[in-house]
Amino acid sequence: MKKIIFPIITLLISMAACTDLDIEPKSSATSAVVFNDESSYTAFIAKVYAGLAVTGQLGPAGDADIKGIDEGFSNYLRQYWQIQELTTEEAVITWGDEGLDDLNAHTWTSANQFITATYYRIFFQVSMANEFLRETTENKLDERGVSDETRALIQEYRAEARFLRALSYWHGIDLFGSIPFYTEETEIGSDAPQQADRATVFNFLDEELQAIEEDMVAAGQNEYGRADRGALWMLQAKLYLNAEVYSGQQKYTEAITATNKIISSGAYALEESYGSNFLADNHNSGEIIFSIPFDGERTITWGGMTYLVHAPVGGDMDPATYGIDGGWAGLRTTKTFVNLFSDVTGSLDTRAMFYTEGQSLEIDDQFSFTDGYAIPKFKNVDAEGLVGSDLTHPDTDYPMFRLADAYLMYAEAVLRGGAGGDQSQALSYINELRDRSYTTAAGTVSADNLTLDFILDERARELYWEGHRRTDLIRFGEYTSMVWPWKKETKEGQASEEFRELLPIPSSELLANPNLEQNEGY
Repeated sequence: MKKIIFPIITLLISMAACTDLDIEPKSSATSAVVFNDESSYTAFIAKVYAGLAVTGQLGPAGDADIKGIDEGFSNYLRQYWQIQELTTEEAVITWGDEGLDDLNAHTWTSANQFITATYYRIFFQVSMANEFLRETTENKLDERGVSDETRALIQEYRAEARFLRALSYWHGIDLFGSIPFYTEETEIGSDAPQQADRATVFNFLDEELQAIEEDMVAAGQNEYGRADRGALWMLQAKLYLNAEVYSGQQKYTEAITATNKIISSGAYALEESYGSNFLADNHNSGEIIFSIPFDGERTITWGGMTYLVHAPVGGDMDPATYGIDGGWAGLRTTKTFVNLFSDVTGSLDTRAMFYTEGQSLEIDDQFSFTDGYAIPKFKNVDAEGLVGSDLTHPDTDYPMFRLADAYLMYAEAVLRGGAGGDQSQALSYINELRDRSYTTAAGTVSADNLTLDFILDERARELYWEGHRRTDLIRFGEYTSMVWPWKKETKEGQASEEFRELLPIPSSELLANPNLEQNEGY
């Protein structure tokens, strides 16, 4: 199969979080009825995966999981991407939707609708994963007389549900710090969940991922779009690399161990062409470890890759070149990011996918699409130039984890003093990435160039617009101090307050759950 197909299933999701947001869909069907058909377990886990990609029971809109916000705005990937990218120098946006410019400017409040949507998407995912785990206990399977064949699948599904819950909890502590914490053991209808600090949730995730490692399908062996051990190791590496931020503990040795598992598994290989990771047939990439799949006919939304392919196209750009029926004239980048490609070699880096014709480097008017270079990184055409199955909704998948990132994390962990790594190996990995992207051998760097500052810049050059930048800048201590155009609402930009390393708990959630305390500064 090209992609995991998300069957439509209507579930009664019992949200343990206490909120005033409408959660849909609701159904009168009970678990006793739903699970008479053993295929419902596959449909249920598919719905948990689908929560990362789509927004409800109908595509692209019409029966939303979350009410109270434009359905396209409520998309998990779209909002996570915006928080990770629009709050950095890598991306700016033209549109004037209420609260959107606040992300660019570092002036958001606890009432920001995009931050609120991000928060509720995270906990909707957690709640769906919890409900799947409640409905697949040994006792419930015994009561329903589930076949041995289905039980074997369910054990894989349970591990994947725990992985998906861990993924969302990682996003939760990365973005919000101390968060509501609840698992399948939390009794439905009980009091609103207590707030757990970052370190507590981090330790839970560390133990949880170790516990399910052997139950996950071997690296590179699962159905495309489903998580396997490679995805688990990547999530471990992310947690360990940022452990000092999350818990005050350094875990660079553990990060090296996790990245070594990925690299040595033999399940993944760098693509010869960097750009092939972002095309309509990127499901063929040997480099992508975990993706959020999209399909122009079967997995469609106004968020996700529909947003990321259409929004960077406008001005003099021809939409047909990118396999779409029109551009949305929204996303561009700043000169601060563009200047990262004037690096130590001065050589042409083919990763710099800037569209400059009719675009100015300077952003004099942040609401003019032609101010700032466009970046059509993601395209709805394949390696042969053939257009995807639909001109509106792309076939292009979102590469959440790539092997290139494992190389970069290994090198950083080595430079930060982690044991079990080797600096010459780290240099070799970095040069593998650069050699495929430079037009001459001048892209190769020496050991003298391999510093932490270089790694931060190289992460930007390799991983831009893939949802990593905010987390990277915080880990390097540069998120609030670094200046870029229109940060703090001035053309030259200004430093922002340190408290903005965390987002605010939405004001609506604070009203609904008295157990929560707001983050400092909000």
